[in-house]
Amino acid sequence: MRSRTAATLAIPAVLAALAGCAGSSSAGYAPDPPPPTYNGTASKTGTADDYGVETPRRKAPASRVTAAASAPAPEPTPTKVAAATPAFDGLKPGSSGAQVQALQQKLQSLGFWVGSTDGNYGLTTTQAVLAVQKAAGLTRDGVMGRETREALSRGVSVSPRSSTGRYVEIDKQRQLVLLVSGGQVETILNTSTGSGERYTSEGQTSVANTPAGRFTISRQVDALDKGPLGDLWRPKYFNGGIALHGAEDVPAYPASHGCARVSNPAINWIWANDKAPIGTNVWVY
Repeated sequence: MRSRTAATLAIPAVLAALAGCAGSSSAGYAPDPPPPTYNGTASKTGTADDYGVETPRRKAPASRVTAAASAPAPEPTPTKVAAATPAFDGLKPGSSGAQVQALQQKLQSLGFWVGSTDGNYGLTTTQAVLAVQKAAGLTRDGVMGRETREALSRGVSVSPRSSTGRYVEIDKQRQLVLLVSGGQVETILNTSTGSGERYTSEGQTSVANTPAGRFTISRQVDALDKGPLGDLWRPKYFNGGIALHGAEDVPAYPASHGCARVSNPAINWIWANDKAPIGTNVWVY
């Protein structure tokens, strides 16, 4: 496990009085997710280009060379995204195959993060389908059905509130996290924020709430941030002890003690691609 970032070394004492999620640097918070069961270090792999050796050929006549040089270059073939067809209906966690891959491509084309288009209906695809259902105001079950498929066909989308700069927007009503740049939504993630329920910790009763407002990510821990009442996976703190962080359980409804949960693969992707560095704007509404 990697060491904590320098941003975690200087933390105001006032954090102990704030309600929400917390890691080891903040006391008085209720627990969020259990520790992840895998190494969250993002790995990057790549492949080198394969350059072959072309067999020498006889030189073409000058007239033919001139004609070839003057011919317009062919336009690139646009990438085709599969339509949302009735074949999607009934796809659910555990499904696999070409139709799942087509579904993943459709989700990705609309900005719903799926991780990879590998044809396996796993955690990240389920989370993306939940996000679609939330964006469209549908029943949230993570399973593809006619209404969800029709929402994809319509090109379901979510409008951000910010118009300039980079923002992490947390839409509490829809339970979605939006990564926004210049007023354009780049990525949509399923989230679970404060449940609104009362809880008691160390003799103090608080309400599990994710306060609305504008903030910035002020500190982060690139590890499992262990606290007396709960552990947070790779948290990015934006309001005292309240953070955007990874969790093994990200349900379709508000269930946290104040933080905004996303799946562990999603927060790993955010870290690996530097999508929410220190200083990023956060807008909770």
